[in-house]
Amino acid sequence: MRYRHTTAASAEYLRLAVKRMTQQAAGLHPVSYAIWYEYVAGNNSALNADLDARLKELGRLDEQTTYALYSRHISEFDAATALRIGDSVDNLVDQVSESAALAGHEASRFGSTLERWSDTLSEPVSTGGEVASGVADILRGTRNMQNAISTLQTRLEESRRETQQLRQEVARAREEALIDGLTGLSNRKGFDLALTTCLEQATPEMPGPCLLMIDLDNFKRLNDGLGHVFGDRVLSSVGQILRANVKGKDTAARYGGEEFAVILPQTPRGGAIGLAEALRALVAASRIRRVGDEGPLIGNITVSIGVADYLAGESPTDFVNRADRALYLAKTQGRNRVILAPRPQPAAGKQADPLPR
Repeated sequence: MRYRHTTAASAEYLRLAVKRMTQQAAGLHPVSYAIWYEYVAGNNSALNADLDARLKELGRLDEQTTYALYSRHISEFDAATALRIGDSVDNLVDQVSESAALAGHEASRFGSTLERWSDTLSEPVSTGGEVASGVADILRGTRNMQNAISTLQTRLEESRRETQQLRQEVARAREEALIDGLTGLSNRKGFDLALTTCLEQATPEMPGPCLLMIDLDNFKRLNDGLGHVFGDRVLSSVGQILRANVKGKDTAARYGGEEFAVILPQTPRGGAIGLAEALRALVAASRIRRVGDEGPLIGNITVSIGVADYLAGESPTDFVNRADRALYLAKTQGRNRVILAPRPQPAAGKQADPLPR
C-alpha cells in the first residue's frame, strides 16, 4: 500500500479515515486504517463496493470482517505488512503534523497583520463616501478572513489531536501484533519476522546464528492434572525466565502452545549450548504456586531443548526443522536435556567442524 497524495489531501483523508474507524466495532490498528484510508481516498472501487455492502448488512465492521476485506482487496496480512503500514501511517502523520504546525503559524501571523491593518483603516476618513465604502469593504473582508483563519486553526488542532491518537494506536497495535499476551514474549508472527531478518543479515564472517527450540515436558499431563489456570502460570513463569536471560539482539518467543524459541543472531554453537543449559537449569529449579500467593509450591517442571546452528543458504523452515528434530531427540532420550542438531556429513576429503566441548 503506497500513499501518493499531496499532504493536504492526505490530511483530509487521514481525518476522514480516523472518523470512520472510530465508528466501527473493530479496533484502531494498521489494518483498519489501511481499509478506511483506501475507502475515503477512493483508490479501490472493488473495496468500496464490498465495504458498502458489508456496512449495509452489518451496520459496523468487526475485526473478522476488517481483516477479511484487507486480505481480499489490499494484501495478505502478516507481521511485516503491519510494520509497513505502521511506517506509512507514521510518515503521513509526520507530514500532516508538520504542515499543520506551519499553516497554524502562518495563519496566526497573517491574522496579526490583518488586525493591525484593521486598526489603521478604522480611523476616521475625511475623504468622499466612495473611499469610505472601500474601507468598509476592506474591513468586512478582514473580519471574514480572520473568521476563516480561526476556523482553520480549530480544524488543524482537531486534526493534530486525531493524528496523535492514531499514532498512539498504531504504536500499540504494532506491539500487540507481535507480542504474546500471556508471556510478554514475541509471538509466532514476531518470531517469523525476527528469524527472517536475522537470516537476511547473517554473513559467513559472523558467529552464529543459532536457534533454540524449547518445549515444556509433560505439559499436557500437568495441564490436565492441575488445571489450565496453573498451566498458564507455568507458561508465564517460563516466559519470565526467558525475558530475564535473553537480552540485546537476541529474541525470545512463544512459538505456540507450550513451545518456545530463542533466536541468537551472533552466538556460536558453544554459546548457544551454554545458554540452553542455563535456561534448562533455571526452569528445573523454579517453583510455582498452584493457587495465588498462598498455595503450595509445585516443582518438577522441566524443559527439553533442541539447538541448531545455521547452515549457509538454509531456509528459515529448514533451520527451524533441524532445531525441532533436535528437540524431539531430547524428548526421546529422557527429557530435561539439551541436544545439538547434527550437522550434515562433509563430502569425502573434507573435515567436519569440531563440536564444542
